Order: sequence, then C-alpha cells, then structure tokens
Amino acid sequence: MTLKRRISISIAFAFSIFFAMAGILIYFFFSSFRSEEFEERLSEKALTTAKLLLEVKEVDKQLLKLIDKNTLHKLYNEKILVFDENFNLIYSSIDDAVIDWDMEDLKQLKVGKQFFRKEGKKDVLGIFYDFEKTDYYVLVSAEDKYGNNKLDYLFYLLISTFCIGIFIIWLSVYFFIKQLLKPLDIFEKQITDISIQKLDSLLPENNQNNEINLLTKAFNTLLVRIDKAFITQREFSANASHELRTPLTRLSFQLENLRKNFTHTEEVKNYLEDISNQVIELTELVNSLLLLSKMNGINRNKQGKQDKQLTDFETLRIDEIIFSAAQQVKKQFPFFDFNFEIIENENIETAMEVTGIKSLFEIAFINLLKNACLYSHSQKAKLSIEQLDEQKILVRIFNDGKELSQTEQQTIFEPFMRGQNAVSKNGSGLGLRIVQRIFDYHSVSIAYSSDFAPLHCFEIRF
Repeated sequence: MTLKRRISISIAFAFSIFFAMAGILIYFFFSSFRSEEFEERLSEKALTTAKLLLEVKEVDKQLLKLIDKNTLHKLYNEKILVFDENFNLIYSSIDDAVIDWDMEDLKQLKVGKQFFRKEGKKDVLGIFYDFEKTDYYVLVSAEDKYGNNKLDYLFYLLISTFCIGIFIIWLSVYFFIKQLLKPLDIFEKQITDISIQKLDSLLPENNQNNEINLLTKAFNTLLVRIDKAFITQREFSANASHELRTPLTRLSFQLENLRKNFTHTEEVKNYLEDISNQVIELTELVNSLLLLSKMNGINRNKQGKQDKQLTDFETLRIDEIIFSAAQQVKKQFPFFDFNFEIIENENIETAMEVTGIKSLFEIAFINLLKNACLYSHSQKAKLSIEQLDEQKILVRIFNDGKELSQTEQQTIFEPFMRGQNAVSKNGSGLGLRIVQRIFDYHSVSIAYSSDFAPLHCFEIRF
C-alpha cells in the first residue's frame, strides 16, 4: 500500500471514529433528556391527581376521572392508580390501559419513595405521597409517543448524516492528500527519468522550506557527487586506455619487424608469434575498455558537450549490417560457416530498416558472431532475421557448444565474465558487455537462452 493511501485511510478512519462517537453521545444524551423530561411530566401528573383526590374535598372520584379525561395535557395511553396505606386501590383512571404492578412495587415505594422504569413502549413512575399522616402510593404509566418519535427521527438523522459525512470525508481526504503529496509524485517521476546518461539533469528547486524541497536539494547534491565520480572514472578509463594504445602499437610493429627482417630458429619464431598474439589480445582489451568508457559517457564528454561521433543516428538496413559484420568475422575464421535465413514482409515498404549508429551496430554484431565462432563445436552458426511488423525486427543467432550453468547464464552480460567453456579460449570477457551497452543505447533488447538445446541462442529485438 502506498504512503498516500495509508495517510488517507488513517485520517479518514480517525474522522470516522470521531463522528461515530459524536453521534452515539448525541443520541445517548438526547435519550436521557427525553427520559428525564417525561419522568417529570409523569411526576407532575401523579402529584396533581393525588392532590385533587385527597386535598380538594369538592372533587370526588367521578369528577376526577372526568377531569383526567378532558385535560389538555393528557398523556398517550395514560393510566393512574392510587393506593392507601394498606395497599388497597382507592382510585383508577378511566382509561383501558393497564399497569403491570405487584405488591413489591408498593413496598419498594414505602422504602425508596419513588421509582421509574420502562416497560415496553410505556414508562412507569411510582411515587410515595404523605397526606395528613397517612401514606398513599401513586402509580402512573404512559407512552411518550412524541418523544420516542423525536428519538427515532434523531437516530435516522444521525445514521444518514454519518454515512453522508463519512463518504464526503473519505473522498475529500483522498483528494486533499493527493493534492498535498502531488510534489512527491512529481519528484518520483523526475527521479525515475534520471539515468546514467542524465546525471546532469538536476531536479527543479524552489524557495519553499518544506520537506519535499529539502529532499530535492539533498538529491541534487547527491547527483552532483555521483556525476563527478562517474566523470573521474570515465576520464581514468579513457586516458589509461588511450595511453596504453600507443606503446602497444609500437610493440606490435617492432615484433612484426623482428619476425620479418631477421632470421630466427623455429623455436624463436613460435615464441615471437606467441608474444605477438598476446599483444594483439591486450590491444583488443584496451580498445574494448576505451569503447566501454565512451558508451558510459555517451551523452557528454569531459566538457559536458555532446559527442557528435556517437550521437548521429541514421536509417540503416539491419541485414546489410549483419552481412558486413559476418564478412569481417569470416576473415578471422575462414572455415566457419554462417547460414542466413531472412523472413521479409513484402507488404512493408521500410522492411529491415532501423535507426542508429552504423559503426556501433557493426561492433555489436562482430562481437556476437565472434562469440558464436569461438564456442561452437561444429564450426557452424545460424542467423535468422525476421520482420515481425512495421516497428519490430527479430534477429536470432544460434550456435552449438558446451552448455552453460544457470549462474553463468544469469551473469553472461557482466563485465569480465568468463564461463567454464572459455578456459582455453582467448578473450577479455568484455565483448557481450559492450554488445549490451550498444543495444541499450539504441533501445534494443538482447537476451540469451538455451531453450533450443543443445543450441545457444542470442535473441535481439529491434
């Protein structure tokens, strides 16, 4: 779960709990208020009835019933019972409503003086009334129809308000957090776009003193340091490789003169030839390091300017590049057999055309074909070129040879990687690394697989 969603859910959940607690408290306090208010009304009704019945001599039971029946403040389903000190019923209102009572209620009134309880939809109140040193007990029950209706209305109102409020809160919190963290999304996108070729592309800063701007400044400082480290590394590799090329060229030339212009024994000739091969291999290693250094800093040289030699793209035919690379490899391996298979789509006008740098593509395919020649048992390799559609071309290079382990297959494009099948072979272990760098620069994918066992396959997708 993203940080944005976690913050949104946490804040919205906290507000939800707050609203739920507020709604419960409002409902609880209103319910208590309704109950207390109705208890007071029942108490007033009970006292009024007792006073009229016992203190006003002109009011008899029949008149009191008539008064209860026609009073303006009559309660819904109201029923009043009055008992004397011997717990005998001396008055009952004319209503048909019933009060569920027993002798324990009257005994409780004698001790506690008053009680209040709820029975179903009705509320029941009992009070103790003392008149002329005689004890009387009054029970009154009624249904608070309007209060309960208000309580129900409040309940549904709170539920509706809670649901609508929670929906608005969750929606508004999500958009608020999204807007608040929008600079962080921009920061993430800008970081994702930065590559080894764009280390000089610093992120935009502003004068605000918030955390995101401080993080941007810290990241830009880190980029500058990394860029300086890469420049230093590239300069050392390029300078060292360039300085080594001159003495190696002189050494190779002197060895060639020594072999041609002087008479030597067969043993000395073999020795000189072996040294010459070692010099050639060392020269290839230096050239590979120099090319790899250029590929690492392909967008900028030491002054931060573009290297025109490595950035001029042109439209090329990939089949012609592969044929040219094969001819150059054939000179070094004259007995090796290349079998070509071309599947061209006649409906596509720009068949076999790609965009890139010709010299780099030739270096890549020369390295791949040399690799096929060096590690093949049958001295044969198959190349298939297929135009999949107007935008896609698939090139496959097959050759047989000793099977690679899983570890070797996973690290085959790592620099200086040499497998068990290369123990007796000359090489630096940089060829496939250079191939991968060249194809990465052209946004071309390359992958190795041994699914066609016992054949090895390099699959290049343009």
